[in-house]
Amino acid sequence: MKPVFRMLRWSVSLALLGVTVVAAETPLTFVDPKPQRYELTARASQIDPRARAHPEIDFVFEKAGKPADVENAAVDTRAKPQGKLVIWLMGHNKTLFERVNSYGLHAIQVHYANGWFGKFGDAAPPGDDKFLGKIRLEAATGEDFSSVVNIPKPDGMMERSVQFVKWLAKNNPAGRWEYFLTDDGAGLRWERVIISGSSHGSTTAARFAKHVAVDRVVMFCGPRDQLETWQGLPSATPANRYFGFSHVLDGGWSGDHYCRSWELLGLHQFGPIVNVEKSAPPFGNTRRLITDADVKQDAKRAHSSVTPGGAAVKDASGKYLHEAVWRYLFTQPVEAVGPAVPTDPNCGKDLRPKSKPAAKKK
Repeated sequence: MKPVFRMLRWSVSLALLGVTVVAAETPLTFVDPKPQRYELTARASQIDPRARAHPEIDFVFEKAGKPADVENAAVDTRAKPQGKLVIWLMGHNKTLFERVNSYGLHAIQVHYANGWFGKFGDAAPPGDDKFLGKIRLEAATGEDFSSVVNIPKPDGMMERSVQFVKWLAKNNPAGRWEYFLTDDGAGLRWERVIISGSSHGSTTAARFAKHVAVDRVVMFCGPRDQLETWQGLPSATPANRYFGFSHVLDGGWSGDHYCRSWELLGLHQFGPIVNVEKSAPPFGNTRRLITDADVKQDAKRAHSSVTPGGAAVKDASGKYLHEAVWRYLFTQPVEAVGPAVPTDPNCGKDLRPKSKPAAKKK
């Protein structure tokens, strides 16, 4: 019996027994006659006519006479493709995109209705300890999770990403963007997505990954929402797929915002907090990385210093200090994990303001 026929008969027999047979996925390959790094831009309002501005949360298509809904994408067909798509939930970061492209990753940054943060982000949530998390989830999915915003599907991150990848598949065939679309072209293969962001973006990335299973979550200087508890909700994305990196002078770190989020996410199950200045890759396979690199005692710079870009720390030769850390965050095999450790008793878990006792009547 020929091997192919034997395999077909075996598959049919399993199907008759009610066993699901999953075909091996074909690895992504590039067939580009002129291999190169591609950078592409498009306006969300032109890609999808259903897209709408939301001026009530300062989310518009133009500001100061310039387009505000430009979306960015990049891929390098000279690199061996990993078959993973990074979705970046902050403003476009060319330095970051150059690095993830060199790792063999595709990358996009989409314009979605996240302008609500300026309206609600600084206020302590009311009695609902998942208040901001619900807004984040609505902004990410375009589904009705919050009573204080109204963000329809075409203006959420998920649909904006789908429409952008469809546009990229058509306009940059060498990039093989269709690899990230479902067979019917109506959605993304989220199991092939690395969701990432810094600060506000890292917080939304973590909240989204709680709801939708993704390949990996990379969180720079975050997550925050330190007065909320959604970080401890059951997660569609396994906990070992979350990776965080922060500077110790960042106010979010010194205020226990990040350490509590990391523990609520369950990251202490995969190793201790590791200072990358005192350890080498693979950093004990932990999911919690910190740095105390010199930022001239500037807490604001510390907040941005862990992300590739202008605030990132360089060594004496002018090279970025954390190149190996960034590669680890985006490419370290998720199956490799460090040993579980106890939670930190010195990390504040309840950061809600304590109500003052009522004054005694005289």
